[in-house]
Amino acid sequence: MNIIITLLIGAVAGWLAGFIVPKSKGGLLWNIIIGLIGGFIGGNVLSWFGIAWGGTVLGAIVTAVIGAVILIWLVNLIKK
Repeated sequence: MNIIITLLIGAVAGWLAGFIVPKSKGGLLWNIIIGLIGGFIGGNVLSWFGIAWGGTVLGAIVTAVIGAVILIWLVNLIKK
């Protein structure tokens, strides 16, 4: 059950990040991948500032969205 919840959080985070920063690829699989990697990036970046929101589903989504926005921004920066 935890795997399904993790994939859903990744999908939601990737989808929401696509509204904040434009991305070239869409679809459920890309949203999940972007959200999962974003969760890792967001967790690390927020930990540098002493912020830990991972205790709830909403906190995990916010953390993953922050990381996904950073990821998409970096990919867009490299593509240019």
